[in-house]
Amino acid sequence: MSNHFSASTPRQLADAFVHELAELEPSVATMLGLKPGDDRMPDYSPAKSQARAELGRRVLAELDAMEDATPEGFDEVEARCAALLRDRIGVELEAHESGENLRVLRNIGSPVHAARSLFLLMPQATEEDWAVIARRLAKFPDSYASLRQTLDEGRRRRLTSAPLQVETVIDQLGEWLEGEQSWFHQFAAKGPESLQAELNSAAEGAVEAVAAMRTYLREEYLPDAQGTADAAGRQRYLLSTRRFMGASIDPEEVYAWGWAEYQRIQAEMVELAEQIKPGATPVEAMAWLDEHGRRVEGVEEVRAWLQEMMDAAIAELDGKHFDIAEPVKQVEAMIAPSGSAAAPYYTRPAVDFSRPGRTWLPTLGRTVFPVYDLVSTWYHEGVPGHHLQFAQWAHVAKDLSLYQTTLGSSSGMTEGWALYAERLMDELGYFDAEERLGYLDAQILRAIRVVIDLGMHLELKVPEDSPIGPGQTWTRELAEEFLNAHTGSPDEFVASEIIRYLGWPGQAISYKLGERVWLAGREAARAAAESRGEEFDLKAWHMKALSLGALGLDDLEHTLAKL
Repeated sequence: MSNHFSASTPRQLADAFVHELAELEPSVATMLGLKPGDDRMPDYSPAKSQARAELGRRVLAELDAMEDATPEGFDEVEARCAALLRDRIGVELEAHESGENLRVLRNIGSPVHAARSLFLLMPQATEEDWAVIARRLAKFPDSYASLRQTLDEGRRRRLTSAPLQVETVIDQLGEWLEGEQSWFHQFAAKGPESLQAELNSAAEGAVEAVAAMRTYLREEYLPDAQGTADAAGRQRYLLSTRRFMGASIDPEEVYAWGWAEYQRIQAEMVELAEQIKPGATPVEAMAWLDEHGRRVEGVEEVRAWLQEMMDAAIAELDGKHFDIAEPVKQVEAMIAPSGSAAAPYYTRPAVDFSRPGRTWLPTLGRTVFPVYDLVSTWYHEGVPGHHLQFAQWAHVAKDLSLYQTTLGSSSGMTEGWALYAERLMDELGYFDAEERLGYLDAQILRAIRVVIDLGMHLELKVPEDSPIGPGQTWTRELAEEFLNAHTGSPDEFVASEIIRYLGWPGQAISYKLGERVWLAGREAARAAAESRGEEFDLKAWHMKALSLGALGLDDLEHTLAKL
């Protein structure tokens, strides 16, 4: 790796950073589709984390030099890229220096999960593709061995994940191994017959590594983690919110706003529940829909139904509310592997669209799927939500930088867009009464978690006008009780969500705060157009907004207002 970047602008520097990071971290290369045939497994060791930090410091030093050499300042596009680089790399360095890279166990998105998920992003079309998979899978134990080095360093420095997160990961690893065949053997069986011996041998090694990690976590790590609090505390929480949003928050203002949003949405749900089932509360109405509402039966059937729904959304929205480029029109509905967290999710396309964007549904063992709580979620995960944004970024990457359209993103902007997309479909009249109750259920979940995420991590008091626990300090148990009382989600989903919030401080609030910025930016742009005597062109605004690339929330609102 060179010590100097051959870059003369922030965008060139950002692209050089991505390519050097892809050399350093194979997961980045695979996610972006930059190194076909790459069979390396991620190295999660402290040494590799330190190398990434050093790379970040070199980028910031180079950026400083560019700014010193450009006293007149960068143009608007270069300035946006420079601000993004400085913010994203800067906050990650703060996190590294405070030891956050050692607290990596949680029920979603940890290195434990990322090492397995990497295989789902790899091409599987040809025998050579599977040969690469076999070689990488054989190295899976090395990846877990490097993760153990980081976990041991955390134990040594008394910077451990909370016992709740550790216990949850232990249980998830058990799910990967249970049954007649492990997940790894099931995955390997999809490969060609000519490589089955090699794939099965690699799967055996991966299973042994998972079992060893599970034993290590249970017998060595978990005892040392005892006493680590579930709550992050104010300092860690505010740092984490900056990582997720590219913005600093006023926790008390956000807490009060989140509570007001909960009350607003709850009032709408009460009115709609009365229409669906007179005399029922919202939760009772959703329980009734679970039994009597429209449904899809069968796992493959629900996957196909979700695919048809996304394809229809693309056809209906294109040309009216968005201009959707041909490569963006491909998105795949998938069933999530066992042992995943409970929430649906999305994975981005490769930068050259060789791998399409994909939505993933965890079935949680179900074979019957009520429709009311799926529709808005797939507008969120697919189109016009995550897929439309991330695939459009890939489409315009040549006009920005690879960094601005991939690694520079943060959940405030992206999850905010996905919530905005759900609201847009509501505004456009896409939901019937059942589906709208599901949409409001998803909305109230996002509002409640602003309250309980802040409440649990900062140990705030429950508002006095709360129907549950007024005046008490928020705890995991109280948060779970409150969420169960207000949403139609299954108990196992709610439990998984609470654990997720505790393991990812500040991530859960980025959705609603991001949506707030997108809505404010749209209304400011509309007001500006009207002040000029012009009609506001929502489709043009959408496409300009989707072509900005990544921005932190601190920069997003005023940028949207100017479009």
